[in-house]
Amino acid sequence: MQRVWRRYVAIGDSFTEGMSDPDPDRPGHYRGWADRLAIRLAGDLQLTDPGATFGYANLAVRGRLLHDVATGQLDAALALEPDLISIVGGGNDILRPRADIDALARRLEDAVARIRVTGADVLMATPTDPRGAPVVQRTRGRAAVYAAHIHSIARRHGAHVIHQWGIRALQDWRMWAEDRIHMTPEGHQRVAEAAHASLHGRPDGAWAEPLPPLATLSRLDQARTDAQWARDHLLPWATRRLRGHSSGDLRTAKRPDLSVPEPSGEPPSSTDQDAGPPAR
Repeated sequence: MQRVWRRYVAIGDSFTEGMSDPDPDRPGHYRGWADRLAIRLAGDLQLTDPGATFGYANLAVRGRLLHDVATGQLDAALALEPDLISIVGGGNDILRPRADIDALARRLEDAVARIRVTGADVLMATPTDPRGAPVVQRTRGRAAVYAAHIHSIARRHGAHVIHQWGIRALQDWRMWAEDRIHMTPEGHQRVAEAAHASLHGRPDGAWAEPLPPLATLSRLDQARTDAQWARDHLLPWATRRLRGHSSGDLRTAKRPDLSVPEPSGEPPSSTDQDAGPPAR
Protein backbone atom coordinates (compact mmCIF):
# COMPACT_ATOMS: atom_id res chain seq x y z
CA MET A 1 0.00 0.00 0.00
CA GLN A 2 1.32 3.45 -0.93
CA ARG A 3 2.42 5.57 2.02
CA VAL A 4 0.50 8.82 2.42
CA TRP A 5 1.33 11.89 4.48
CA ARG A 6 -1.01 14.42 6.07
CA ARG A 7 1.31 17.20 7.22
CA TYR A 8 4.30 18.26 5.13
CA VAL A 9 6.70 21.06 6.09
CA ALA A 10 9.53 22.23 3.82
CA ILE A 11 12.60 24.02 5.17
CA GLY A 12 15.63 25.34 3.32
CA ASP A 13 16.89 28.21 1.21
CA SER A 14 15.95 29.78 -2.16
CA PHE A 15 15.70 26.38 -3.85
CA THR A 16 12.89 25.28 -1.57
CA GLU A 17 11.37 28.76 -1.47
CA GLY A 18 10.94 28.22 -5.21
CA MET A 19 12.81 31.13 -6.71
CA SER A 20 12.48 31.58 -10.50
CA ASP A 21 9.22 29.60 -10.53
CA PRO A 22 6.71 32.48 -10.50
CA ASP A 23 3.31 31.86 -8.96
CA PRO A 24 0.81 33.02 -11.61
CA ASP A 25 -1.87 33.55 -8.95
CA ARG A 26 0.33 35.67 -6.67
CA PRO A 27 2.53 38.20 -8.50
CA GLY A 28 5.89 38.61 -6.83
CA HIS A 29 5.72 35.19 -5.16
CA TYR A 30 7.14 31.82 -6.13
CA ARG A 31 5.93 28.24 -6.14
CA GLY A 32 8.81 25.80 -6.59
CA TRP A 33 9.31 22.07 -6.32
CA ALA A 34 8.10 21.80 -2.70
CA ASP A 35 4.77 23.50 -3.47
CA ARG A 36 4.36 21.24 -6.48
CA LEU A 37 5.20 18.17 -4.41
CA ALA A 38 2.70 19.22 -1.74
CA ILE A 39 -0.07 19.29 -4.35
CA ARG A 40 0.84 15.74 -5.41
CA LEU A 41 0.88 14.53 -1.82
CA ALA A 42 -2.48 16.15 -1.13
CA GLY A 43 -3.87 14.29 -4.13
CA ASP A 44 -2.42 11.02 -2.86
CA LEU A 45 -4.15 11.53 0.47
CA GLN A 46 -7.51 12.21 -1.19
CA LEU A 47 -7.27 8.97 -3.15
CA THR A 48 -6.61 7.02 0.03
CA ASP A 49 -8.81 8.94 2.46
CA PRO A 50 -11.40 11.09 0.64
CA GLY A 51 -12.33 14.14 2.66
CA ALA A 52 -9.13 14.15 4.72
CA THR A 53 -7.35 17.49 5.05
CA PHE A 54 -3.73 17.84 3.96
CA GLY A 55 -1.59 20.55 5.56
CA TYR A 56 1.50 22.15 4.02
CA ALA A 57 3.89 24.83 5.27
CA ASN A 58 7.02 26.20 3.61
CA LEU A 59 9.48 27.92 5.96
CA ALA A 60 12.35 28.24 3.47
CA VAL A 61 13.94 31.65 2.92
CA ARG A 62 16.42 32.59 0.21
CA GLY A 63 20.04 33.11 1.19
CA ARG A 64 19.89 31.05 4.37
CA LEU A 65 22.87 28.97 5.48
CA LEU A 66 22.50 25.44 6.80
CA HIS A 67 22.85 26.69 10.38
CA ASP A 68 19.71 28.83 9.94
CA VAL A 69 17.80 25.94 8.37
CA ALA A 70 18.84 23.39 11.00
CA THR A 71 18.04 25.63 13.98
CA GLY A 72 15.30 28.27 13.73
CA GLN A 73 13.53 26.80 10.70
CA LEU A 74 13.67 23.28 12.08
CA ASP A 75 12.37 24.38 15.49
CA ALA A 76 9.40 26.07 13.80
CA ALA A 77 8.81 23.03 11.57
CA LEU A 78 8.76 20.57 14.45
CA ALA A 79 6.28 22.78 16.32
CA LEU A 80 3.80 22.10 13.48
CA GLU A 81 4.00 18.35 14.22
CA PRO A 82 4.42 17.18 10.61
CA ASP A 83 4.75 13.59 9.46
CA LEU A 84 7.07 14.63 6.61
CA ILE A 85 9.80 17.28 6.54
CA SER A 86 12.01 18.11 3.59
CA ILE A 87 15.31 19.67 4.61
CA VAL A 88 17.52 20.96 1.80
CA GLY A 89 20.36 23.28 2.72
CA GLY A 90 24.08 23.78 2.48
CA GLY A 91 24.23 25.14 -1.05
CA ASN A 92 24.99 28.68 0.11
CA ASP A 93 27.63 27.31 2.48
CA ILE A 94 29.33 25.34 -0.30
CA LEU A 95 29.78 28.52 -2.34
CA ARG A 96 32.17 29.75 0.34
CA PRO A 97 35.75 28.61 -0.42
CA ARG A 98 36.52 27.70 3.20
CA ALA A 99 33.37 25.67 3.77
CA ASP A 100 33.93 22.66 6.03
CA ILE A 101 31.88 20.01 4.25
CA ASP A 102 32.30 17.40 6.97
CA ALA A 103 31.04 19.90 9.56
CA LEU A 104 28.08 20.70 7.31
CA ALA A 105 27.26 17.01 7.07
CA ARG A 106 27.37 16.63 10.85
CA ARG A 107 24.99 19.55 11.27
CA LEU A 108 22.63 18.08 8.68
CA GLU A 109 22.73 14.65 10.32
CA ASP A 110 21.93 16.15 13.72
CA ALA A 111 18.89 17.83 12.17
CA VAL A 112 17.75 14.62 10.48
CA ALA A 113 18.12 12.72 13.75
CA ARG A 114 15.97 15.32 15.55
CA ILE A 115 13.24 14.87 12.97
CA ARG A 116 13.33 11.08 12.96
CA VAL A 117 12.97 10.91 16.74
CA THR A 118 9.50 12.47 16.33
CA GLY A 119 8.49 9.68 13.94
CA ALA A 120 8.32 12.01 10.92
CA ASP A 121 9.84 11.01 7.61
CA VAL A 122 12.66 13.05 6.08
CA LEU A 123 13.33 14.06 2.49
CA MET A 124 16.73 15.48 1.50
CA ALA A 125 18.29 16.41 -1.85
CA THR A 126 21.83 16.22 -3.17
CA PRO A 127 23.28 19.23 -4.97
CA THR A 128 23.07 19.22 -8.75
CA ASP A 129 26.32 18.59 -10.60
CA PRO A 130 27.81 22.06 -11.33
CA ARG A 131 30.00 20.73 -14.13
CA GLY A 132 30.23 23.31 -16.91
CA ALA A 133 28.72 26.15 -14.87
CA PRO A 134 30.76 29.38 -14.91
CA VAL A 135 32.47 30.03 -11.56
CA VAL A 136 30.19 27.62 -9.66
CA GLN A 137 31.88 24.60 -11.27
CA ARG A 138 34.83 25.30 -8.96
CA THR A 139 32.69 23.97 -6.12
CA ARG A 140 32.19 20.60 -7.82
CA GLY A 141 34.50 18.69 -5.51
CA ARG A 142 32.89 20.10 -2.37
CA ALA A 143 29.41 19.48 -3.75
CA ALA A 144 30.28 15.86 -4.61
CA VAL A 145 31.57 15.17 -1.10
CA TYR A 146 28.41 16.70 0.37
CA ALA A 147 26.25 14.56 -1.92
CA ALA A 148 28.04 11.43 -0.69
CA HIS A 149 27.43 12.50 2.92
CA ILE A 150 23.72 13.00 2.20
CA HIS A 151 23.32 9.46 0.89
CA SER A 152 25.17 8.10 3.92
CA ILE A 153 22.98 10.10 6.31
CA ALA A 154 19.86 8.83 4.54
CA ARG A 155 21.00 5.23 4.86
CA ARG A 156 21.74 5.57 8.56
CA HIS A 157 18.43 7.24 9.41
CA GLY A 158 16.02 5.73 6.89
CA ALA A 159 15.50 9.01 5.02
CA HIS A 160 14.62 9.70 1.39
CA VAL A 161 16.87 11.50 -1.10
CA ILE A 162 16.25 13.38 -4.34
CA HIS A 163 19.38 12.44 -6.27
CA GLN A 164 19.65 15.65 -8.27
CA TRP A 165 23.28 14.97 -9.13
CA GLY A 166 22.18 12.04 -11.28
CA ILE A 167 19.29 13.71 -13.12
CA ARG A 168 20.70 14.28 -16.59
CA ALA A 169 17.90 16.66 -17.53
CA LEU A 170 19.18 19.13 -14.94
CA GLN A 171 22.46 19.39 -16.87
CA ASP A 172 20.59 21.41 -19.50
CA TRP A 173 20.70 25.20 -19.20
CA ARG A 174 17.07 25.37 -20.33
CA MET A 175 16.21 24.06 -16.86
CA TRP A 176 17.88 27.09 -15.28
CA ALA A 177 16.89 30.72 -14.99
CA GLU A 178 19.00 33.62 -16.26
CA ASP A 179 20.94 33.76 -12.99
CA ARG A 180 22.13 30.13 -13.55
CA ILE A 181 21.53 29.43 -9.87
CA HIS A 182 17.77 28.88 -9.66
CA MET A 183 15.60 26.58 -11.74
CA THR A 184 12.89 27.46 -14.22
CA PRO A 185 9.31 26.20 -13.70
CA GLU A 186 10.22 23.17 -15.82
CA GLY A 187 13.20 22.40 -13.59
CA HIS A 188 11.14 22.74 -10.41
CA GLN A 189 8.44 20.48 -11.85
CA ARG A 190 10.99 17.78 -12.66
CA VAL A 191 12.46 17.96 -9.18
CA ALA A 192 8.96 17.65 -7.71
CA GLU A 193 8.43 14.50 -9.77
CA ALA A 194 11.81 13.16 -8.64
CA ALA A 195 10.87 13.88 -5.03
CA HIS A 196 7.57 12.04 -5.36
CA ALA A 197 9.32 9.06 -6.94
CA SER A 198 11.93 9.01 -4.17
CA LEU A 199 9.31 9.05 -1.43
CA HIS A 200 7.66 5.98 -2.96
CA GLY A 201 10.83 4.14 -4.00
CA ARG A 202 10.06 4.35 -7.70
CA PRO A 203 12.60 4.37 -10.54
CA ASP A 204 13.26 7.35 -12.77
CA GLY A 205 10.44 8.35 -15.10
CA ALA A 206 10.03 10.67 -18.08
CA TRP A 207 10.95 13.62 -15.85
CA ALA A 208 14.57 12.43 -15.85
CA GLU A 209 14.90 12.30 -19.64
CA PRO A 210 17.09 15.01 -21.20
CA LEU A 211 15.66 17.59 -23.58
CA PRO A 212 16.36 17.44 -27.32
CA PRO A 213 19.79 18.99 -28.00
CA LEU A 214 20.23 22.57 -29.14
CA ALA A 215 22.80 23.90 -31.56
CA THR A 216 26.06 24.80 -29.83
CA LEU A 217 26.77 28.50 -29.48
CA SER A 218 29.90 29.90 -31.06
CA ARG A 219 32.73 30.81 -28.70
CA LEU A 220 32.02 34.51 -29.30
CA ASP A 221 28.31 34.18 -28.54
CA GLN A 222 29.05 32.09 -25.45
CA ALA A 223 31.55 34.68 -24.24
CA ARG A 224 28.97 37.44 -24.70
CA THR A 225 26.36 35.42 -22.83
CA ASP A 226 28.78 34.75 -19.98
CA ALA A 227 29.80 38.41 -19.80
CA GLN A 228 26.19 39.54 -19.55
CA TRP A 229 25.51 36.96 -16.82
CA ALA A 230 28.54 38.23 -14.88
CA ARG A 231 27.30 41.84 -15.08
CA ASP A 232 23.66 41.09 -14.26
CA HIS A 233 24.04 38.36 -11.64
CA LEU A 234 27.59 37.54 -10.51
CA LEU A 235 28.58 41.13 -9.73
CA PRO A 236 25.48 41.91 -7.60
CA TRP A 237 25.96 38.63 -5.71
CA ALA A 238 29.63 39.37 -5.05
CA THR A 239 28.78 42.91 -3.94
CA ARG A 240 26.26 41.61 -1.41
CA ARG A 241 28.84 39.16 -0.09
CA LEU A 242 31.43 41.91 0.38
CA ARG A 243 28.92 44.06 2.24
CA GLY A 244 27.79 41.16 4.43
CA HIS A 245 24.27 41.26 3.05
CA SER A 246 22.00 38.41 1.98
CA SER A 247 19.19 38.26 -0.57
CA GLY A 248 17.03 36.98 2.28
CA ASP A 249 17.63 39.86 4.68
CA LEU A 250 14.36 41.01 6.28
CA ARG A 251 12.43 38.20 4.55
CA THR A 252 10.20 35.72 6.33
CA ALA A 253 8.69 32.38 5.34
CA LYS A 254 6.10 32.48 2.56
CA ARG A 255 3.87 29.79 4.15
CA PRO A 256 4.55 29.82 7.91
CA ASP A 257 1.37 27.94 8.83
CA LEU A 258 -0.14 24.67 7.67
CA SER A 259 -2.70 25.16 4.92
CA VAL A 260 -4.12 23.26 1.98
CA PRO A 261 -1.93 23.62 -1.16
CA GLU A 262 -3.97 24.83 -4.10
CA PRO A 263 -3.06 24.05 -7.73
CA SER A 264 -2.49 27.18 -9.78
CA GLY A 265 -2.20 28.05 -13.45
CA GLU A 266 0.95 26.93 -15.17
CA PRO A 267 3.42 29.56 -16.42
CA PRO A 268 5.11 28.87 -19.78
CA SER A 269 7.48 25.92 -19.71
CA SER A 270 11.18 26.60 -20.20
CA THR A 271 11.18 24.01 -22.97
CA ASP A 272 8.92 26.27 -25.02
CA GLN A 273 11.77 28.76 -25.36
CA ASP A 274 13.94 28.39 -28.44
CA ALA A 275 16.61 30.86 -27.37
CA GLY A 276 19.19 30.28 -24.65
CA PRO A 277 22.52 28.63 -23.92
CA PRO A 278 23.06 25.07 -25.16
CA ALA A 279 22.98 21.95 -23.04
CA ARG A 280 25.93 21.89 -20.68
